[in-house]
Amino acid sequence: MTTPYSCHRGDEADVDLSSVTVRRHPTARRLTLRVDQATGDAWVSAPPQVSERDIASFVRRYAHWLADRRARVPDRVPLADGAVVPLLGQPHLVRHVGTQAGRPPVEWAKGELRVAGAVEFVGRRLTDFLKAEARRRLSDLSMEKAARIARVPARVSVRDTRTRWGSCSHTGRLTFCWRLVLAPEVVQDYVVAHEVAHLAEMHHGPAFWRLCEALADDMATGQAWLKLHGASLRRYG
Repeated sequence: MTTPYSCHRGDEADVDLSSVTVRRHPTARRLTLRVDQATGDAWVSAPPQVSERDIASFVRRYAHWLADRRARVPDRVPLADGAVVPLLGQPHLVRHVGTQAGRPPVEWAKGELRVAGAVEFVGRRLTDFLKAEARRRLSDLSMEKAARIARVPARVSVRDTRTRWGSCSHTGRLTFCWRLVLAPEVVQDYVVAHEVAHLAEMHHGPAFWRLCEALADDMATGQAWLKLHGASLRRYG
């Protein structure tokens, strides 16, 4: 979800240096410029000994590259009345239906997400609905796949993670990005298979990938979709 650029020679150009964050790392050996393809945020990873002047010169040399990467960042889509939001990979129209007795906060039906209540709370109610749906689906899928390898996750939770779609801690806690509920089910299936496989194989060696492929319905399709479209899921909300 980030695009890196390592240090090579280039022509310097003007760039707003205040828009680029500098992160110094004791183990870094060279300057590396990265751009978050979901937000356009940019930062430089730098060794401790490199001067601010050299960092500024490095960023200016890659100003054109930086501008190009930022231009590719998709526009944000607010979760508001009239927006079109994917759910399980299919577009859904967000429609505010006002306050009506007996209506649930959000109804999912016929290609629409119908949000009740005051219009100023559409975004919050829809976000809560999507997170709850993600938690239910990813938890159920995690438990089902874990049972196949005689494992039980210590906990399954969802968050708005920025750098990973899922993770597995050494204590067996699985965490997923709630935005996976926006993606096709084959993508959710692959990410869950990946993290559940870590319950048995806490590495990325051949044994892990064999287990991941066995647990996933279609690992190759899930991986390919995330590579091509994953960053677009962060447009919403």
